[in-house]
Amino acid sequence: MAHNKVAHNEDAPGGNAPDTSENAELPQNADGPQNANATQNAKASEGGVAKFLGQLGRKQWTIAIRAIVCGLIAGLLVALYRYGIGYGTRFARWMYPQILAQPWLIAPFVCAAAAIGLFVAWLVRLEPMASGSGIPQVEGVLLLGLRMRWLLVLVVRFAGGLLCGMFGLSLGREGPSIQIGAAASQGVSGAMKRDGFEENTLITAGAAAGLSAAFNAPLSGMMFALEEVHRNFSPVILLSAASASLSADFVSKTWFGLRPVLNFTSIGQLALPLYWWMIPLGIVAGLVGSLTNRMLLGFQSLYGKLPAIAGPVIALLIALPCGLFAPKVLGGGEELIDFAEHASSGVLMLLGLLAVKMLFTGTSFGSGVPGGIFMPILAIGTLAGSIFGLLAVRLLPGIVPQGAVAVFAVCAMAGTLSASVKAPMTSILLAVEMSGSLVHMLPVAACAFIALFVSDVLGIKPIYGALLDRYMAAHGNDGNDGNAGGGKGDTADTARHESGTQSALQWRHALHAPHALHMPHAIAHSHSRAALGNAVLEFPVEFGSAIAGLRVGDIDWPRGAALVDIRRGEREVVPRREETIMPGDYVFVMFPADGLAQVRAGMVALCSSPM
Repeated sequence: MAHNKVAHNEDAPGGNAPDTSENAELPQNADGPQNANATQNAKASEGGVAKFLGQLGRKQWTIAIRAIVCGLIAGLLVALYRYGIGYGTRFARWMYPQILAQPWLIAPFVCAAAAIGLFVAWLVRLEPMASGSGIPQVEGVLLLGLRMRWLLVLVVRFAGGLLCGMFGLSLGREGPSIQIGAAASQGVSGAMKRDGFEENTLITAGAAAGLSAAFNAPLSGMMFALEEVHRNFSPVILLSAASASLSADFVSKTWFGLRPVLNFTSIGQLALPLYWWMIPLGIVAGLVGSLTNRMLLGFQSLYGKLPAIAGPVIALLIALPCGLFAPKVLGGGEELIDFAEHASSGVLMLLGLLAVKMLFTGTSFGSGVPGGIFMPILAIGTLAGSIFGLLAVRLLPGIVPQGAVAVFAVCAMAGTLSASVKAPMTSILLAVEMSGSLVHMLPVAACAFIALFVSDVLGIKPIYGALLDRYMAAHGNDGNDGNAGGGKGDTADTARHESGTQSALQWRHALHAPHALHMPHAIAHSHSRAALGNAVLEFPVEFGSAIAGLRVGDIDWPRGAALVDIRRGEREVVPRREETIMPGDYVFVMFPADGLAQVRAGMVALCSSPM
């Protein structure tokens, strides 16, 4: 996988670096004064970019310090959110037995569900980016240039999430926590007057901090930000994500204690002769994860045929029978995971809980209310693993010990998450971090990768990628702007029109040089006024990609992007026409900031490995 980092040249700091503006070959100005001015502007911009690149090594520690601040703030907000959701779930577990004992309470419950459902529908309409999980929206911000009104997102996330939590909807807090961390970091970045590259680095770090605080698992938070959100192991991003993740974990552990949310420390070690069971278990986990994705998207499509205000009301009403007759499925699923892990009998009971949990998760999430699916997916996988383990114990007594059931449950949990999200390293690390030991690394990893293979064979798209596609189809950018975290975001769009078409045409001509580059992961986008300038992206060149081994001048670069620097290890290479692009290089390109999506799409074919 690869990813990119965006920096706007108007914020490029001063510093000493090779002057790529005189060595990179810009188009000739044979067409007259207009192109001559455009070329001069391009050279001046590349000079600022070169200064920025020269300071990048030193800036990474400054960014890491800012990431610590973001992590502390994100950790505090996520801890508050986590506490509120936990209180809401406990309230739901208290409420439904009261209704069961006093049936006359059903009438006020229905009225309350209708009123709160309509209010949540209004909140989601007010800020669509705060609907659902939140992870696809963060990816859209970093990969596609969406703009996030961070303050409004935080308000809707807290209000909608806490209200739905009081009804016990089968939704997780981990996805919303990731968006809360990202939104808080965007706010901190704005307060520090950071923009472009630094802002998006801090947003990625905030996402890592959010998951870290939600799980008390800093390594998993860091890995998720790199593997799923940023999709690249950039040194700057790694350092920033680690700084934010660890600082958020400190806040979370100060509040909730040292124990991880899912505590698997008591699980015994799986005997080596039983490792071959990971093959059928991985297949089962892959099928369950694939079915979960299909079900989530199916319910979302079903709700899409109804009026928008009806979805939250229906979801809250469906919670009533679940709370009355299957209270274990309420909430994200932490208690259900613990129950499934220690289950020693009752395969039919576990099958029933699995079916109800899947359906309840689909009806809850498909309605579009604020809430995630990360924890419900883990709960579904754990139930599937426990069922598999109990069947193995009963069918082969004396061969599969009872103690293996808990190991199967944890492995299937990681496998189901891997098949659904397509983030195997995060799945493995989360299971290992929750167990507090590396002894389960091999069976967990085997199950995760087998499940991922099954999901790929079935043609299942990553759930967050599919949700992002649907969000873009339904909302696009919605004219929202992250500026000041506040109101309507018309600054960038208005200014774009005021700038006129001439400037865009000048850049289109000036940047159509014989060197331009891009790659499959864009970590940044342009916010508000910065969207009017030029952006700088960093992309790793993958082994086996179309441009690996070719000279700069021999590559048919996409229109609108200009190569301004090549970083090879610790060395900077001037991007001359005769310079060869090597696998593992990091290539910096400049382009009009409003062309992020187009440039990114064109470069996927050039810089990605065909594998």
